[in-house]
Amino acid sequence: MPLKRVILEMGTGNDLHGGDYTKAALRAVNNALHHSSVGFTRALGINSSEMNVEVTIGVQEPGQVDKGAVKASLPVGQVTVNAVKGGIDVPDPDGGDFAIIANAAIAVKLDLP
Repeated sequence: MPLKRVILEMGTGNDLHGGDYTKAALRAVNNALHHSSVGFTRALGINSSEMNVEVTIGVQEPGQVDKGAVKASLPVGQVTVNAVKGGIDVPDPDGGDFAIIANAAIAVKLDLP
């Protein structure tokens, strides 16, 4: 059967100094996770380790996101991570530094009739 999306959560994270896209991405994922509870899996007898979890990270430099670190931060499911162009780099008007804003979308899909 085709997978059906049952949860979509979004989050935002940042790295104010240091230019670390992975740090901002992890904070965005953490923010999204704290908006959701998947208690329905117990109520419906669904094994949470079988959930398909798709994480999309939006940052200005997608190639600089450690997708393995993002994947490891998810507590359950079969996780895939995709980094795409998005988010915002905010330059420091005095030069030399910039803040990174990352966005995360976490979709949980289940094999349902």
